[in-house]
Amino acid sequence: MSQIAAFQQELEREVATTRKMLSVIPTDKFDWKPHQKSMTIKVLATHIADIFTWFGMVINTAELDFAKNPYQAEEINSTPELLTLFEKNLVQGRTALASGKDEQMTDNWIMRNGEEIWVNDNKHDVLRMCFGQIIHHRAQMGVFLRLLNVPIPGSYGPSADEMGL
Repeated sequence: MSQIAAFQQELEREVATTRKMLSVIPTDKFDWKPHQKSMTIKVLATHIADIFTWFGMVINTAELDFAKNPYQAEEINSTPELLTLFEKNLVQGRTALASGKDEQMTDNWIMRNGEEIWVNDNKHDVLRMCFGQIIHHRAQMGVFLRLLNVPIPGSYGPSADEMGL
């Protein structure tokens, strides 16, 4: 199996779990955060949805420089808008992976903020990092929702909520 085909399979495995997690976020809790240093639920949820656009950025560019391209999240104000954003970004991610070539996976990719380099690795490993970010932030969202007593959907099997525990 090619590297790109493996990434496409992994993407499809993570899509349903991510969609389930985003769909249970209560709109009235968008401004909540568990700690002053934490993101709000809205910012975290938007970030999770946006990560699916990273696949195209990594495949189709050599770097991201936040000093030249500051991050601007799309404004959302409800869970339905969040899910619409997720679905739109998912199409971008799927399209990017479908156009990717295994030969590109050894090319270098850099994430920086001006002169400060945050990531400098081959595209294969950066794409792996993208999946790690989806999983990491989805788990973070699960903690946020648990603290709010929102039933959590299972990720890789049923959750305690789904099992009635």
